[in-house]
Amino acid sequence: MALTDFDLVLFGGGGDLSMRKLIPALYARHRAGDLPATAQIICVGRQALSDAEFIDALNQNAKPNINEKAFKQEAWDAFCNSVRYVSLDATDASSYQPLIDCLRNDPGLTRVFYLAMPPTLFAKICHNLNERGLATENSRVVLEKPLGRDLASAKQINLEVGQVFKESQIFRIDHYLGKEAVQNLLALRFGNVLFEPLWRREWISDVQITIAEELGVGNRMGYYETSGALRDMLQNHLLQLLCITAMEPPLSVTPDAVRDEKLKVLHSLKPFTPTTLARNVVRGQYRAGHVEGKPVPAYRAENSANPDSTTETFVAVKAEIDTWRWAGVPFYLRTGKRMADQLAEIVVRFKSIPHSIFAQSTSSFQPNCLVIRLQPDDGLQLNLMAKTPGDGMRLKPVELELDFAETFKTPRMDAYERLLLDVLRGHLTLFMRADELEAAWEWVEPILRHWEQEGNEPIPYTSGSWGPAAASALIGRDGLQWREEALPE
Repeated sequence: MALTDFDLVLFGGGGDLSMRKLIPALYARHRAGDLPATAQIICVGRQALSDAEFIDALNQNAKPNINEKAFKQEAWDAFCNSVRYVSLDATDASSYQPLIDCLRNDPGLTRVFYLAMPPTLFAKICHNLNERGLATENSRVVLEKPLGRDLASAKQINLEVGQVFKESQIFRIDHYLGKEAVQNLLALRFGNVLFEPLWRREWISDVQITIAEELGVGNRMGYYETSGALRDMLQNHLLQLLCITAMEPPLSVTPDAVRDEKLKVLHSLKPFTPTTLARNVVRGQYRAGHVEGKPVPAYRAENSANPDSTTETFVAVKAEIDTWRWAGVPFYLRTGKRMADQLAEIVVRFKSIPHSIFAQSTSSFQPNCLVIRLQPDDGLQLNLMAKTPGDGMRLKPVELELDFAETFKTPRMDAYERLLLDVLRGHLTLFMRADELEAAWEWVEPILRHWEQEGNEPIPYTSGSWGPAAASALIGRDGLQWREEALPE
């Protein structure tokens, strides 16, 4: 569907997210012919720069993040011609006049305000936009994570932003929902008859959702020290993936139909008690080690780190969903930095066969697994048992592999590319609703409060490993293993 003309205002236009993700994503959509020739991209920052000086900054900081094969100088120059730069103090409504002068005075024009800023500024910026008459009926606002630090702050953000923009104008972004493999999970479940009858407690043993990063905190120490893995990853990305995996079939893929079902999952998560918190939550912090053969420092030795920091860089949680479909099926959520590999995947492990008719014990059979890979390469993998060639009846595990890039032979669209297009088209399906956000915080908050009250330090784990041994013990108490531990050597 062709886009109508728009003005996109990018608060934090000179920041890390804009340079690494947003500008490259907008360039990719420009080169693909999705952006109208008259569209404006207005980057807002505090630094006093001319348009030409800001383009120099884009050449230095954004251009290197564009895939070399996708880069064409002529297309880049044309894209840069649509970019404007405005200097203002986002917290001071009286400084917004340069932005007013840059925006086109067309009531029918789509106007998007993307807030790539700290969440503490969301409400102030929205009220300033309203005070200066910039928030119109055709305006939309995009809120980057983290959306609050706890339930109270999330509710406050929703309240104050909601005083300026209607819920249908608010796009709370979670870039994991823009990944191709996540949407293919919807297609897999609800576009095929094969898996849906098996997608329930009678056939599924457990579900594992992992987001592992080889990188450390890097230059994000200032943010990460006040956030940690639970706020940064589990409360949003991991819970959203859990919702997509566990939700009931929606009536359609319209925004509220999908988000209603995700909300039901969040409300069905079994609340933590002091006892289950101690047993079912593991937090860790990386120490010095080796990643890809290279030595890396401990978290506490990173640049600008607090040498006594208790901020977690790893979290593993056992979650349970109290519904007819999922009662008794454990969901294991895990995320960490400086891990052994860079991956994001959902593993649906089916139950073992009840009896072997072959000259092998059932313990020699690997349970069937469906693996939905989100990164580094998106695809699907189904693990089965098959007969080995030759005489005799000996079975061994085999893999059926679907590589989306290889199968469809089309360029893959980055998550931010897809989500930016959805914002410009007004499609809300892949964005969180206010009640979703608050329900996620309501379930996570007891973990935060427990850590604060107990005052225990995170468990140390060696960089380049799969996290603390306590994470293996967490799943091992149920007689299970993380996927990488269960794979045959």
